[in-house]
Amino acid sequence: MKQEKIEFPEIGVSVELSTFAPAGKVAEQHAILHVEPRGELFAGQFDRIYRAEVALLQLPQCAQSRTIFKRYFLSDATNQQPLVRTERDCSVSCIEQPPLDGSKVAAWLYLVRDMEVENHDGLVIARHNGYQHLWKMGMHEHSGDSACQTENLLTAYEELLQRFGATLADNCIRTWFYVRDVDTQYAGMVRARRENFIAQGLTPETHYISSTGIGGLPADTRALVQLGTYALVNFQPEQQRYLYAKTHLNPTYEYGVTFERGTAVSYGDRQHVYISGTASINNKGEVLHVGDIVKQTHRMWENVEALLAEADTTFADIAQIIVYLRDMADYDMVSSMFRQKFPNTPYVITHAPVCRPTWLIEMECVAIKEQRNPQYREF
Repeated sequence: MKQEKIEFPEIGVSVELSTFAPAGKVAEQHAILHVEPRGELFAGQFDRIYRAEVALLQLPQCAQSRTIFKRYFLSDATNQQPLVRTERDCSVSCIEQPPLDGSKVAAWLYLVRDMEVENHDGLVIARHNGYQHLWKMGMHEHSGDSACQTENLLTAYEELLQRFGATLADNCIRTWFYVRDVDTQYAGMVRARRENFIAQGLTPETHYISSTGIGGLPADTRALVQLGTYALVNFQPEQQRYLYAKTHLNPTYEYGVTFERGTAVSYGDRQHVYISGTASINNKGEVLHVGDIVKQTHRMWENVEALLAEADTTFADIAQIIVYLRDMADYDMVSSMFRQKFPNTPYVITHAPVCRPTWLIEMECVAIKEQRNPQYREF
């Protein structure tokens, strides 16, 4: 994994880029773009982010890369999303989770090289070696409470998967649930997700799906929940396994929620590890270090490290990180800690309340590690 920082001083944007590119194989890149605040309106900052995206793809290390999806972290989604450009070739997610560096927008991009990519009304399909990777972002509903909207979103997504001979239980690898006013609306989302999962055969005796459920405002003010997804089609079930880190974490169903702590997916040439939203919690489901952002951050790192270790990966294999803070006033402290801990890893710190009020911080990440698994097709 190569990690580098790229500056576009004439644009006023910096890029943190991780590149996994084994010789002669599909290359993957994760980029986090930060815009330098210059006191201008959102349109100016977004234009600079977009120009930096174009400039990034013109660099030698990104030559012939294709953007699979983009996530824009916005400071005011309702007013800003209409100004975001419509994309023909990638799936775009916009969510109000303000970047805490003082800017109005930050971006996470996932790029690949040497894959066939199609976009069908926001569903991006990346094909290679018989696999189909399905990315669908920004799904939301307009009516009903958070439980009703969650059920409708999952039902619609399940119907979409059926078009590919896929199911939620067998093929969905990762989900993101963004919940408006998470302190009051999260319970409805959790209830509806659990009921839907039971109907789909997802139970404590089978498995769940790696996920982040976090505070975030969809641009549509009627939407209480927004859903993003990643699914994989045409793989062997044994290529996927779940991560528990039982020395540090408890099964989520013990406190009423239904997601996996992490998922590892093995290919012939590499392994992907998706770590769900992880906070300062112990293996009894108890919040640790209430009120102490420094100790919570250290425990969060410890938990993530334990999950990664179960997949034979380390912090050095992380390709990108998203950090969620409940209290914006903690930004300076947390930013300093992350700069020291992850000096080269792409990450963004946003304002997004975690699902328990006493959790001050949460993070998620993706790791990629080279492996040789001759029993599986390469990525």
